[in-house]
Amino acid sequence: MSIDEKASTPRAPLPRGLFRRLIGDRKGATAIEFAILALPFFIVVFASIETFIAFAGEQLLANATDTLARKIRTGEITTDIGKPGFTTETQFRQAFCDEIAIMMTCSATEAEQASKLHLDVRKLPADLSAFPKAVPRNGSDLDTSGFTFAPGGPNDYTMVRAYYRWTVITDLVRPLVTKLRPAGDSMPRDYLMVSTATFRNENY
Repeated sequence: MSIDEKASTPRAPLPRGLFRRLIGDRKGATAIEFAILALPFFIVVFASIETFIAFAGEQLLANATDTLARKIRTGEITTDIGKPGFTTETQFRQAFCDEIAIMMTCSATEAEQASKLHLDVRKLPADLSAFPKAVPRNGSDLDTSGFTFAPGGPNDYTMVRAYYRWTVITDLVRPLVTKLRPAGDSMPRDYLMVSTATFRNENY
């Protein structure tokens, strides 16, 4: 048979129903669907887990604030050198770190130099005219320049504010939940946890 005859020979038609079988074949469909949905699925899962952990961390921070505030209110913690409960700022910060250590990281130098945990303890005037009503900010970051450790004495009004920089692990949801953008950083890194307690000290 010549080359021309081979070229002109018609090909055998495809078996009837081949395309129908290909369209109806579902082999591997589950794997393809999973590959498409896996990324958004795991984003939601990890974001949910991190949200639950952060919520537990906020509760822990609130409990620590209440615990330390109670000690100030009863005179167990005071800045009066002549009292048995005399406590320095470093000792107070260390006591706070001990309360939250089960979930939150306090570095070895956290008691001396604030890194993640920021505390503001101050005496308020009797008429509460200088009561802070908002989170102090410097641009898009927390402003700690006015923070102090000056709890009031007997019958004084005292406020304890605690701020913790919670690092968000899930990168893809970090821009959606973080509140702080430190100077020089192009992307927010931390979720700011806040806890406050205001009370009147006992007449200890």
